[in-house]
Amino acid sequence: MDNKVKNALESLLNTFSALENVPAQQELSKLNQIFNGDEDFMTKLMLMDKVFDHSPKLDAVREITFDLLLINFFAEDTKKLDEDYLDSPEWEKIEEETLDRGTELLNLLLYLNECKDEEIDPSLDDYLKEFLLVDEDEFQDEHRIYEDVIANQMLMESSMEEIARVSKSLDEESEIREIFYPMMAFFYETEPSDTDQKKFKDLSEDPAFDAAILSLILSFNQ
Repeated sequence: MDNKVKNALESLLNTFSALENVPAQQELSKLNQIFNGDEDFMTKLMLMDKVFDHSPKLDAVREITFDLLLINFFAEDTKKLDEDYLDSPEWEKIEEETLDRGTELLNLLLYLNECKDEEIDPSLDDYLKEFLLVDEDEFQDEHRIYEDVIANQMLMESSMEEIARVSKSLDEESEIREIFYPMMAFFYETEPSDTDQKKFKDLSEDPAFDAAILSLILSFNQ
């Protein structure tokens, strides 16, 4: 299991369970075993889903956990497979079967890995233009998904209060709404103090979920 993924998974479950006041240690232990296992990706996904099926109070972070399962697959499981596995018909079939799974957090985690590899500091402008390529004609799907982020880049020069206000005003149908607040807060301050994180939580409309996502991102980025 990739160490960054392990830390991120623990941060996600521990933060969410603490703020929601629900148990999660058994579930975290099971998920760690699944992530560490030798099963194929779809088997791991089935086992992951069983954990959440039996723990409905944790269901809010199910798709976020899928993102981490996929990141872990790219980082660790592919080492045991043929080097061209991700171009194989088998993997293409898996991609089709999981099209509706996960969140846009996956892209952010892939970007943070790239930042580490290239030894650059993450920034919203770089993420949008150099990683997601939202200005390029052939990447207009990304432009559409991230439209609310693109339109609110000026928030990086504003305040946490304004980021929170804008996040609450987004259309319920926005594809990025779910992670908009923690993602923008991260880019606003990539190394927040305890005071910053308390303010973030206090301003949230869903403190347990938002704080869990931000905690995940910060752990992954260490």
